[in-house]
Amino acid sequence: MTLTVDQFLARAETIENEVGRVIVGQSDVVRHVLVSILAGGHVLLEGVPGLGKTMLIRTLGEALDLKFSRIQFTPDMMPADIIGTEILSDSNGSREFRFRRGPVFANLILADEINRATPKTQSALLEAMQETSVTAAQQTYRLDEPFFVMATQNPLEMEGTYPLPEAQLDRFFFKVNVNMPNVNEMVEIMDRTTGKDSPSANKVVSGAEILEMRELARGVPMASHVKEFVARLVLATHPEDPNGSPLVKKFARYGVSPRGAQALTLGAKVTALLNGRFNVAFEDIKAVAPAALRHRLLLNFDGLAEGVKTDDVIGELISTLAISV
Repeated sequence: MTLTVDQFLARAETIENEVGRVIVGQSDVVRHVLVSILAGGHVLLEGVPGLGKTMLIRTLGEALDLKFSRIQFTPDMMPADIIGTEILSDSNGSREFRFRRGPVFANLILADEINRATPKTQSALLEAMQETSVTAAQQTYRLDEPFFVMATQNPLEMEGTYPLPEAQLDRFFFKVNVNMPNVNEMVEIMDRTTGKDSPSANKVVSGAEILEMRELARGVPMASHVKEFVARLVLATHPEDPNGSPLVKKFARYGVSPRGAQALTLGAKVTALLNGRFNVAFEDIKAVAPAALRHRLLLNFDGLAEGVKTDDVIGELISTLAISV
């Protein structure tokens, strides 16, 4: 049976409703994480401690009928703590090495405080994120689909952390900023977390259904002029491009890679379906552009010194290009 747009939308709303039983507010964060999951991408959540980043991902693990694994990154962690290691096994009088799988062998991975681990350990996730496989002792093991890495990091506390290199940041489909709740949301958080009853999410969508939704999203048509807008937007993030905005030319050190165009395209296709349409519109591109591009646009020293935000650069760039469309 072929999945319809209405069925896609109904499943997505069910997931969001289940997450909403536990997570207060943060509707944009939940939507971007859901878009990334349905597009088959990985997400980096950034925000100060206590905003519910870990709780959000754990709740998604409860709402999706998937194998969930949490990895707490620490400075003393080694790659084998993530992917697994070979152990000497004594069976029936004979000794042999057997591979004991690590926590990365799951469907939904919570990489908590990923910037706490050393670059050597961080890199253990690269193959899994890009190739959906793990290589150990010259043997390659395939990971079960669907496979998602949801990582968190704290932007304030830099002591004892190892910032993710640009190449690894580029492998995250979206980077989502988690902001402070408003007064009403804060009151609701206190009510939910300090009372007798603790809300939880029920499993509502299976891994096979997620793969069906992903397949439908990839089939959403995209008009040629919308594709051209995405291509021009990505290229215009490079300061040497003639279509670059004033902020790009002044503060950008290096622009977005082709992975940014892929993230924009797939994210916009999922967003179109979540809006009940089977075609991509300009507003779908604009809705996902900050999350898809903010971690791929690198600022120069002047931009960092003046406190320029990549979201402001992206917003100006979209406005400049939209006028010329």
